[in-house]
Amino acid sequence: MSQRSVRPAVPPCDAERAPAAAEVLLRLRGVGVRRGTPGDLRWLVEDVDLAVRRGEIVCLIGPNGAGKSTLVRVAVGVQAPTVGSVERAPGLTVGYVPQRLAIDRTLPLSVRRFMSLTARHREADVTEALSATGVTHLAGRLLQNLSGGEFQRVLIARALVRRPDLLVLDEPVQGVDFAGEIALYDLIREIRDRLGCGILLVSHDLHIVMAATDTVVCLNRHVCCTGTPQTVAETPAYRDLFGTRAAQALAVYEHHHDHAHDAGGQAVPLARDRQG
Repeated sequence: MSQRSVRPAVPPCDAERAPAAAEVLLRLRGVGVRRGTPGDLRWLVEDVDLAVRRGEIVCLIGPNGAGKSTLVRVAVGVQAPTVGSVERAPGLTVGYVPQRLAIDRTLPLSVRRFMSLTARHREADVTEALSATGVTHLAGRLLQNLSGGEFQRVLIARALVRRPDLLVLDEPVQGVDFAGEIALYDLIREIRDRLGCGILLVSHDLHIVMAATDTVVCLNRHVCCTGTPQTVAETPAYRDLFGTRAAQALAVYEHHHDHAHDAGGQAVPLARDRQG
């Protein structure tokens, strides 16, 4: 039978963290997931410690096959860990946007109907969630007529309708162009600031996402390093996984907020303060 390998503890890259007083919404301790036949068992993730606090954005990054989606399924309770423990705050409400959603977008399904497809919600709550993601005007539109960015905003709105304490987003910018990605990441930060929820975000868009993240967890079946974006980008483990160019891209990236983005990802000038 396969044995768990013993890994040394991975110290955080630095001491910067969310305030100690912030409520811990989710904590994974020593989590491992094993899959395979009795004669051929392998660890998808192993010895993972992770925490998300209220008001914190935690970005989970790693190469393909690193176990990111597996870990997210464990975090939201869809999959049980083989070993380790998952602790959730009492009464925790989770909003989840999976990496893939099995919906035939050719069906004549409106956004409003989609919002209550698996559970009934008050019309006021649906409208509020659509407003929070900037797509209230799409309520009567068919899903098949939405752009990639609009569809992702609707998915996020559907996760928000329950007013979650923890929002879990598994690669939420798939099928979205570059401008749309920036708009969605701005939206995610605005949601955190407005609602005060914790956010666990899985992404491969390192130089954009990491720059707007409180804590980065770099995963390659086990936690390679964790800390603030700038510190993680300087660690040998990060450079080994993603290369020096990825670290340099992060180091020079700054998103200057001289414009906003509409639901389709188009730049819209911000209103200027004309006083003085």
